[in-house]
Amino acid sequence: MSVPVKRTPFFKILIANRGEIALRIMRTARRLGYGTVAVYSDADRDALHVREADQAVRIGEPLPAQSYLCIDAIVAAARASGAGAVHPGYGFLAENEDFAKACRDAGLVFIGPSPEAIEAMGNKAGAKAIMQKAGVPVVPGYQGADQSDAAMLKEAGKIGYPVMIKAVAGGGGRGMRLVADAASFPDSLRSARSEAQGAFGDPTVILERAIVNPRHIEIQVFGDRHGNAIHLGERDCSVQRRHQKLIEEAPSPAVSPELRARMGEVAVSAVKAIGYEGAGTLEFLLDASGAFYFMEMNTRLQVEHPVTEAITGLDLVELQLRVAAGEPLGLRQEDICFSGHAIEVRLCSEDAGLDFMPQSGRMLRWEVPDIIRIEHALRSGSEIPPFYDSMIAKIVSHGATRDEARSRLISALEQVTAFGVTTNQGFLISCLRHPAFAKGEATTAFIADHRDALLAPHADEAHDDALAALLLYVSSPHARPWRAGRSLAATFPLATRFSIAGKTHEIEVVRERDGGYVVSRNGETVRFEIEALEDGDIRFRHDGVMQSARFLRRDDRLFFLHRGIPAEVLDLTLAEPQSATASGGDGKVRAAMNGRVVALLVKPGEKVAAGQPVMTLEAMKMEHVHKAGVAGTVSSIGVAEGEQVTTGRIVVEIEADRQAA
Repeated sequence: MSVPVKRTPFFKILIANRGEIALRIMRTARRLGYGTVAVYSDADRDALHVREADQAVRIGEPLPAQSYLCIDAIVAAARASGAGAVHPGYGFLAENEDFAKACRDAGLVFIGPSPEAIEAMGNKAGAKAIMQKAGVPVVPGYQGADQSDAAMLKEAGKIGYPVMIKAVAGGGGRGMRLVADAASFPDSLRSARSEAQGAFGDPTVILERAIVNPRHIEIQVFGDRHGNAIHLGERDCSVQRRHQKLIEEAPSPAVSPELRARMGEVAVSAVKAIGYEGAGTLEFLLDASGAFYFMEMNTRLQVEHPVTEAITGLDLVELQLRVAAGEPLGLRQEDICFSGHAIEVRLCSEDAGLDFMPQSGRMLRWEVPDIIRIEHALRSGSEIPPFYDSMIAKIVSHGATRDEARSRLISALEQVTAFGVTTNQGFLISCLRHPAFAKGEATTAFIADHRDALLAPHADEAHDDALAALLLYVSSPHARPWRAGRSLAATFPLATRFSIAGKTHEIEVVRERDGGYVVSRNGETVRFEIEALEDGDIRFRHDGVMQSARFLRRDDRLFFLHRGIPAEVLDLTLAEPQSATASGGDGKVRAAMNGRVVALLVKPGEKVAAGQPVMTLEAMKMEHVHKAGVAGTVSSIGVAEGEQVTTGRIVVEIEADRQAA
């Protein structure tokens, strides 16, 4: 006699996450008739996910970054709101077995796997052990209990360099370091542990042999409490920076139907073996020979799940909710059909040209096209705080072929207006256009191998310099309002000095009697004819070609988007020359971004060499080491560990050695 399966109905869902993640889950929950509850930190009081929810509960802590990690506060919020279920999203506490258990103990339905499954598969070391017993190939490495520095260094030597240090908990590339040799191992180990502790509350790490230039392939799986389990094919997540994904696609250009069936069978066997319920992802490294190695399992929904939804036609959040309520999946493996190709890019607030340095601040103008799926939680005026992940939007395309999906994605990216905070918009376009990506040849080494080409100035750089000068001229608060047609008299040339893309230019602009504008630099001229100018949009002619651009002027900063490439201009016409440098060449080390000081690596009076690490700053869940710009003696330290600092603040001062000065 079979034991009846327990149903766990619920009617209101608290979403223990923020931003676009919370909005994505709300969308499906509302379609299915569920009430929605948001939680928010003090930094997110005015965030869009707070405004969109039926109810919102403050869970503020002294440090906003820790608010969404406070289990007791989130459980209390669920009780206060009357929610019967908690969806953890796909970050923060989504893979925390203590959180899943706390929800269960409080009588709340946790929309995800059981605490036991999270503990078994969410821990990288434990998951590898389970896979090894099942005969699944795993990456050679060390996941022992002895976490001492000496033991880890010894084990790394046994494995052989290069090695990967990986946080045993969590994911998203945090707490992960690629180490090339024994000399750099101790600093990398300390940094990985610190980042893992901050992101997941657990500094434990494992070691793995670094597989050279692999593909990063993951298999989406689902299980229910009725014993059913299926896979939904693979995603290729090979294009990464800082071990974090930037571009994901399904299916993978490198996976044949036969390989997909083999990898899928392995994944389904694994989740059946542990009675897994809900959404999960098994991640593999695929080498050039076609051999694959299990890395880890993410016991949650992934950021990149929309590409799987696009090619299967399924709503994965809906499947999560139905499984959590005790319903059967209602799908067999033979029911899963794949249609076309999908690609997703992660639009991040970061400066690709400065080693992907995170950027925070106010998004002054935000507009996205409605021709494609875009997941975001922004509007013009939204504040992007320094406490959370740098991803601000996901842009997803689907086409009958890979080329069609890629073309649609490039077109949509070119139409995104994101003024006020530096993003990786142009870098993503360069990646999608690169021949290696276009041919489906990108591995995890793609960005490192093609970095110079991906960051190279585009062919119209000189034209954009001239356009920048024109936009500064017409947007000046002292400029006469633009009117079409002829002018009674030509104006005097107006000299302007500005910086764009790290270069400073001095250019003259003059309006002629016929209404045209002539931009002059070093004896060369560019002529523009403005056809329309209003509300931050300009339409103009150049060399007989009609073009358009969007722009925004705020004081001495100008932002514009032309031919799909965003640019930021700093008006230096009235500015004094800068003598000090942010790199610390004047002996002053300045914070490169808003963030929290997690480690001071020097003391006053200590001798330092040029390039020596002096401080580690955490911003947007990643650690960034700041180095001495000169050799000398530390004269003062202006911050304390744990302190929040703003961009440009002097954190360490160094008195340069006389011979080095």
